[in-house]
Amino acid sequence: MAQRIEFNTSPGNYRHWRVEYDGNVATVFMQVDESAGLFDGYELKLNSYDLGVDIELADVVQRMRFEHPEVRAVVMRSGRERVFCAGANIRMLSGASHQHKVNFCKFTNETRNTLEAAADDSGQMWVCAVQGACAGGGYELALACNYILLADDSNSSVALPEVPLLAVLPGTGGLTRLVDKRGVRRDLADAFCTVEEGVKGQRAVDWRLVDESVKNSQFEERLATVTAEFATAQVSRGDRSGIALDPVQRDIGEDGSLRYSCVSVEIERDKRLARISVQGPDTDAPADLDTLHREGQNTWMLRCVRELDDALLQLRFNEPEVGVLVFHTAGDAERVLAHETAMAGWRDSDWLANEVLLYWRRLLKRLDVSSRSLVALIEPGSCFAGMLAEIALAADRSYIAEGEFDEMPGPEAALQLSALNLAGLEMGHGLTRLQNRFYADAPSLDAAEAAVGVPLDAGRADELGLVTWALDDIDWEDEVRVFLEERTSFSPDALTGMEANLRFVGPETMETRIFARLSAWQNWIFQRPSAAGEHGALQRYGTGVRGDYTAERV
Repeated sequence: MAQRIEFNTSPGNYRHWRVEYDGNVATVFMQVDESAGLFDGYELKLNSYDLGVDIELADVVQRMRFEHPEVRAVVMRSGRERVFCAGANIRMLSGASHQHKVNFCKFTNETRNTLEAAADDSGQMWVCAVQGACAGGGYELALACNYILLADDSNSSVALPEVPLLAVLPGTGGLTRLVDKRGVRRDLADAFCTVEEGVKGQRAVDWRLVDESVKNSQFEERLATVTAEFATAQVSRGDRSGIALDPVQRDIGEDGSLRYSCVSVEIERDKRLARISVQGPDTDAPADLDTLHREGQNTWMLRCVRELDDALLQLRFNEPEVGVLVFHTAGDAERVLAHETAMAGWRDSDWLANEVLLYWRRLLKRLDVSSRSLVALIEPGSCFAGMLAEIALAADRSYIAEGEFDEMPGPEAALQLSALNLAGLEMGHGLTRLQNRFYADAPSLDAAEAAVGVPLDAGRADELGLVTWALDDIDWEDEVRVFLEERTSFSPDALTGMEANLRFVGPETMETRIFARLSAWQNWIFQRPSAAGEHGALQRYGTGVRGDYTAERV
């Protein structure tokens, strides 16, 4: 079995990042350990990074929001002299499988999105202090920050040199963020992306590539001023101290199965599918905020979303041949809704309740961009309610059991919507999953939204269009089996393309454009001989010999 990639980490295990806290300001230093690559065969020179570096950054960003809610401004800077970050490690990319390259780009972009949203979501503004070369994925790190301060000297520059040097594209949204976020004029963006050495000083400001360029003699003073201004401007998150986030606890079976406290994953390799089961809460919702903060990481909603997040990442990176994710739930729907209602009621007044709900929104967005078929089975005894109903709404197909089933004892299957399904868990393009489902059918959307708070049995859920099929005891087993067999008989590539096209309707945002372009363009370019062939640019990088490009424009 290939090396298992682990996403559990904590500050005591960091090899590449260092964080210092000073009141309401944090400073995050990127100081990559050259010898600590995730795989053998390359060194992480010049602060270049691989997935292992970004797994730590994702933990930094997540932990900042839960453990240090007092922080209002974060400075990202290099811990090495004369270089900020050289971007994704080319030796890693040249030796990685196509699947790993694409998943690497997807994960890094999810991390950038979380960092980018920290100001609006959590009142934490990120400032990037660039001293030294800042190229490729390094500049994409800067682009994800809210403000970029560039040193005006002979060594400091920003660059996206992938096209001339590597025959690929900036893999985590660099081109889209240039024009959509920073408002760089598109002809200047074109020029910028074809200049290997990048752009420095005042020209970088004039082209809107950075916000300010300051001489080194004034750099630290200006950085302190900018950071203090942002920290003061951010809305207070209250006086409560943060909560600890210990690594997620789980057991891994010899067959790759995963066991958490309220999530389990069973893998059926012969069918190329995984069954993900979510167990609803077995305790009442926190009665008040003191109880919520005392429970901290152990409160059901936070524990469940962390476990689901880890399970999805484990499947994405460590189980590439599992093509179908089948979701089951079990438990008391009313208890699920009670936990959710308490959290939603406190979100405007309490930072922790807000962060838990924001985490659910991020988790569901990760599910939306999964390159796997998603199926929800709403069975007797299940608890697809509120935010768990979002899983069913995110699925490509959903099946609900109609009536009583001898082999599945428990209350009749039902789906129940809550106020959270109407606002608070929006997809990447800004629509709720109900709006996404009924995009061209306003009457059906109105009827579904009017059904909030009512348990919907199979007949009613089917009538409202909230499920794909309602099946009775006679048809359930055969229909579900035939569907799963059919799904795994199709081309995985064709299914990925089909599902990615159908999951998002209507408007686009910078976030959805980045993922769509990543899936289509970069996915394709990473397979072309100009980049990945024996004599392609990724293979020849650093040898002094340019890649041997195929001339056809296709």
